[in-house]
Amino acid sequence: MIRLFEFGLVAFFVAVFLLARSLAVSAADADAAQVPAAETQQAQPGGDDFDFFSDQPVESAAVVELPPEKPLWITAGGPLALIAVFFLILAAVWWFIPFDSHSVELNLRELPPAAKRGIAMAVVMFGIAFCFGASEIWYQLRLHGTAQAYFEQMSLGKLIAFTHAHLFGFTTCFFIIGIPFSMQFNQLQSYQWIFPVGLAASMVDVMSWWGIKYVAPSFEWVSMFCGILFSFSYLFMLVGLLRVLLFPDVIWRSDKDRAQRLQQRAELREAAKHHEGDY
Repeated sequence: MIRLFEFGLVAFFVAVFLLARSLAVSAADADAAQVPAAETQQAQPGGDDFDFFSDQPVESAAVVELPPEKPLWITAGGPLALIAVFFLILAAVWWFIPFDSHSVELNLRELPPAAKRGIAMAVVMFGIAFCFGASEIWYQLRLHGTAQAYFEQMSLGKLIAFTHAHLFGFTTCFFIIGIPFSMQFNQLQSYQWIFPVGLAASMVDVMSWWGIKYVAPSFEWVSMFCGILFSFSYLFMLVGLLRVLLFPDVIWRSDKDRAQRLQQRAELREAAKHHEGDY
């Protein structure tokens, strides 16, 4: 039953993701169709009598001066340095906040029904919001062609507002789902990394947008890496919380009270048996 729930939940978010992507592609195609087609023919600079073999400068608005090619230490070293910042953040978290198995714990099964319902609805709604946020990527890529072209046309003021909105949104959604998840599974050291890894990846992802616009388009690889990382982190926490909230009687190895609940289940099963002499 629980396995069917997991696959069903993943299938639901995949369906929402594909729907959001389809809407984004359709919207991008509609917007692109409204842009007037560029003229296919350009008048030759200087008229028909222009001598291309002379030293006379070309006087035409159609001439585009290409910027010099950036060195490898910028195009490759910049993204690698930003990836190093990501791991540096995790190292700082590990150093200043070490794992403590005796930290404050939370058992979501003991919360009031309204709290459990609200948390379950909130994490699902944030998951749907993630899917529609991802569809924005396809919309902009479909409309502008590349991530570099999208960020190049974006003004500094819009990029500042874009950064503010995403940092605020990432922090809020990871805080809402990361706190109860980390307190529910506080006994597992590996689970204590999922929340900070996702949050750090989302922050570095936002930083990579500035690199795409002002440094080199190769920062797009950092954005892709971080996007996959924080999406997986959020989905992992979402499935873990919904499993506890919606199926409280299911026992997994990751449950802190697994031994106690298994013993109680065995006692109830034993008490329900019919012994000789009972009748």
